[in-house]
Amino acid sequence: MAQTTAQRQAAYRARRATAGKDGNGERRLDMWVSSEADLALARLARRYAVTKREMLERLIARVDDAIVRRLDPDSEQWDHYFKASR
Repeated sequence: MAQTTAQRQAAYRARRATAGKDGNGERRLDMWVSSEADLALARLARRYAVTKREMLERLIARVDDAIVRRLDPDSEQWDHYFKASR
């Protein structure tokens, strides 16, 4: 039996929870950004020949990695960054 558009969309969204390279899922971002930020993101993506999504993921991952590398896993700063309670 054929699914309705709403049923197909619901199934697609349900699969997103385990999607991605590691099966850890993907999350939807729904937000407004300034025109300046959107235009800059588009330029960066075009320069590196990737999608805006890929460019945003790269930028976020690089900055996060730089912060995590500077933190001691047993420190209060680590807990604060990862919002863990000590």
